[in-house]
Amino acid sequence: MSTFDSAIDLDEFSALVARPDDEHRLAAEERWAALDQPRGALGSLQELGSWLAAVQGQCPPSPVRRAKVLLFAADHGVASLGVSALPPGSTARRIRAVLDGTAPVSLLAQQYGAQVRVLDLGVDADPEDFPAEVTRHRIRRGSGRIDIENALTREQAEAAFLAGVAIADEEADAGTDLVVLGDLGAGSTTVAAVLVGALCGTDAAAVTGRGSGIDDRVWMVKCAAVRDALRRARPVLGDQLDLLAATGGADFAATTGFLLQSAVRRTPVLLDGVVSAACALVAQRIAFRAPEWWRAGQTTGEPAQAKAYERMSVEPLLDQKVGLGQGVGALLALPLLQAASTLLAELPLAPAKD
Repeated sequence: MSTFDSAIDLDEFSALVARPDDEHRLAAEERWAALDQPRGALGSLQELGSWLAAVQGQCPPSPVRRAKVLLFAADHGVASLGVSALPPGSTARRIRAVLDGTAPVSLLAQQYGAQVRVLDLGVDADPEDFPAEVTRHRIRRGSGRIDIENALTREQAEAAFLAGVAIADEEADAGTDLVVLGDLGAGSTTVAAVLVGALCGTDAAAVTGRGSGIDDRVWMVKCAAVRDALRRARPVLGDQLDLLAATGGADFAATTGFLLQSAVRRTPVLLDGVVSAACALVAQRIAFRAPEWWRAGQTTGEPAQAKAYERMSVEPLLDQKVGLGQGVGALLALPLLQAASTLLAELPLAPAKD
């Protein structure tokens, strides 16, 4: 356990996170049944619409029209072991592509009417390389090599967590009605595998995936790094902030804080890949009701993501195996949520029987 005098009371989140409104969920189900459509004919769109009614606290729900993709970006020291196929400097280059509008997430967001926001929490680049609004919440440059040292100090982990809380408040105050949660950074799937493996009590091989498209030799290197980091994670499992400091990173700590505060502020979130799944699992340890405010956009094929979703009883909306990160896979599911909210709100009711 840490001897650091924490300024954060994680127990408060468990008390503050309420369940979505069952009253409005039931009202949505009754509305679906009353529509001029065959019963159950709209399939899983009906469950999504009912969930949106519950998280919005109104039935019918408002159509999803102010979605935003949030990309939490950082580089991880464990990438220096060669566990990623991404070359040095790739994170900064991909951020510039997002900002230029040429990245896949930028093109799809434009197609689906969503905005994109990039948040540099710990990218291994000069902060002057990016606009001030991107680096405003930066904690540090890169992170420690989690197989042999802590990713962050406890103070940095708390600062990153609180940055995520602040970002959630910013989005709620701005009227964002749905967040598509993404990530950017080299080494992040290795970190995610460690967190999921530690929280699920599995060994390294069960949670280590191919990440950025690595071959068998690099997978074995990655597996060894995950194994060594798991040994460092297990002694601090009782304190989620110590865990994020030891084997997480600034982006992971910020994303965890963001997910929790979004649940407090009743902002629904669409999870993307293994990184957001790992942060969601950490957040669930803090507030067990929080996952009711999230939906999983798609499955990537990463074993750690599957373990995390199984532990949280989460069923992905799509099975596209998009492992790019950047929120791309989850963004593909955005039209489903838009369709569900629009149909529930605007389809006519069946005519009254004589």
